[in-house]
Amino acid sequence: MNTSRLPIDDPTTGEGPLDLEAELVARAACVGPILASNAARHDREGTWVGESFEAVRAAGLLSIAVPRELGGDGASIRQVAMVQLALGRFDGSTALASAMHQHVTAFTAWRYRRDLPGAAATLRRVVEEGFVLASTGGGDYTHPAGSASKVDGGYRVNGHKSFVSQAPVGSAMSTMFTYDDPERGRRVLNMSVPFASPGVEIVENWDTHGMRGTASHDVLFDDVLVTDDRVLADRPHGVLDPPLQVISSIAFPIISAVYLGVAEGAYDHVIRVFGARATDQSVQRRIGLMSHSLRVARWALDGALASVGDDPAPSMSTVAAVMAAKREIALAAHEVCDLAVQLVGAAAFRRGTPLERAIRDVRAAAFHPLDPERTLIHAGRHALGLSADRPDEWA
Repeated sequence: MNTSRLPIDDPTTGEGPLDLEAELVARAACVGPILASNAARHDREGTWVGESFEAVRAAGLLSIAVPRELGGDGASIRQVAMVQLALGRFDGSTALASAMHQHVTAFTAWRYRRDLPGAAATLRRVVEEGFVLASTGGGDYTHPAGSASKVDGGYRVNGHKSFVSQAPVGSAMSTMFTYDDPERGRRVLNMSVPFASPGVEIVENWDTHGMRGTASHDVLFDDVLVTDDRVLADRPHGVLDPPLQVISSIAFPIISAVYLGVAEGAYDHVIRVFGARATDQSVQRRIGLMSHSLRVARWALDGALASVGDDPAPSMSTVAAVMAAKREIALAAHEVCDLAVQLVGAAAFRRGTPLERAIRDVRAAAFHPLDPERTLIHAGRHALGLSADRPDEWA
């Protein structure tokens, strides 16, 4: 029996189970101290947060988005996001790495509900084998790196992918390649490629300013055979088309929640440091500003998740809502972590402290598409009824 999925009694009354979201968040909080205890070392060394990731796996949190009939918890997109937010309060790297698996799993559950090929089998492997799903979508998005050539029974793919989080433990990649179709022109093929495929090589080159424990290494594809059954979608090139709208609507609230969690963790740290001893009104005001910014960012995330719902349809309006929330969270996280360092002072400036790590980790929020500036262009074009599905036209 997997005891990690048993209901957790309400700690305030000792009576009855919590609802699923509260149960999952409580489960994440239980493994949080393990993440926190490993975070500084992996950040300092730039190494994979292996023990922390395994703690998340052991708590049953990597299969929460799998439907119940396939052995998972049947968590909604919102519930997954709240788990990643809770993990982010303890360690951004573990939360971000696992978020990449979570959003691919949640999208695979979306595909499963539509009886699309391969979805049920993949989700069962997540539960039964601990299958870990990685993604190159952030780096690829509308203009993927690499190319595909048609061969009998499938495609040969070549390319160089960057920012493949959790690469050391990945089982399969959800990735994209450009394909020049002789009749339809340039296309994007979404594919599932096992890490164990001949010709796939992980280049261990992740050495960055923040999120140093995610092991978001580069991955090389050298004449890798991808069979036809592993082609998940055939999409127009350069277009934020309906399938990519759904992927964005699912993925970015889950990813954004991590950065909000990091910022909330920084705020928690400040409250622990000062407590009721904060009699200086300047200190009180800055803590008030942190609280205000986090509240607005949480409202933005809640609003985006409400727009997405449990089973999103393609919608550019939903994408705009999700991107707006992601931008708001990125800006708020910067502000909150900066204020936290100001308040705590020189002690927070030392390498290895939670705040010093947080102020670096939240900077990565701007690198997920769309960046904060292009988010505004996208929102403006959408509001004006102009084309908002072709980023290369946003000159």
